[in-house]
Amino acid sequence: MKKIFLFLMFAFSGSLVVTAQDSTIDRQPTRAERREAKRQKVAELIRQAEEGVLVFRKHNMFGIKLRTNGYGAFYEHGRMVSTRKTNIFRIDIQEVKHAKEEKLINTSVFFGNPFVYGKLNYFYPISLGYGQQYIFGQKGNKNGVSVSGVYNAGVTVGLLRPYYIDINQSGVERRIKYTQEDSAAFLGGDGTILGGTGFFGKGWGEMKVKPGVFGKAALRFDYGRFNERVSALEVGMSLDYYFSKVPIMFANKERQMFFQGYLAIVFGNRK
Repeated sequence: MKKIFLFLMFAFSGSLVVTAQDSTIDRQPTRAERREAKRQKVAELIRQAEEGVLVFRKHNMFGIKLRTNGYGAFYEHGRMVSTRKTNIFRIDIQEVKHAKEEKLINTSVFFGNPFVYGKLNYFYPISLGYGQQYIFGQKGNKNGVSVSGVYNAGVTVGLLRPYYIDINQSGVERRIKYTQEDSAAFLGGDGTILGGTGFFGKGWGEMKVKPGVFGKAALRFDYGRFNERVSALEVGMSLDYYFSKVPIMFANKERQMFFQGYLAIVFGNRK
């Protein structure tokens, strides 16, 4: 009888221990504990910010860039995946200019617009890419500079817009683009070139599409004093390849591949 009693007492004590353990495992943190955990997290973020560590969930950036063959602008959205890596989505809009483009003006025409002799088309690449930003070095302090590597790749769509000029041909003024019929007049051999039509001139409804792919790599130097604001310089290079040739200038080789360097001013915010 005594042995049975001791066995029952042991079994009952064991069940109490198991129940207590289960209740400890299932217990949800209290409001005070959650508040304390949040406070510690905020304190850690503040400490990292004071030490120059870039801490954020996402960023939105805009950039204006000067390229070795033109100019452009871009928008970038990033989502941080670690203290060093950020996934980025980026769209770039550019204008590509040929190395032999030279603006001229007909001095005999009062208020004449400048024109580029022999230019066949404007070329506007629009690229959409995915990549990463990797922080090589944090700022060290609020007045420091962080250095990041940025790379992305994706698809590009080049828009070819015909280049129009105004000419005087036997006393009649005409606005023409390069065609087989008007080739002599377009090059000034059968008439007088008065000037170009400018960015807002004719040709927007006649654009052709040149699809392709691209890759881009750069270094970004963020010198902004406050981590929630982006103030940076970006130095990089890119390679674009189109699936067909791109005519920009008369009597010059039409290319499918474009390699260029660029310098950009970047600004935006982090959250």
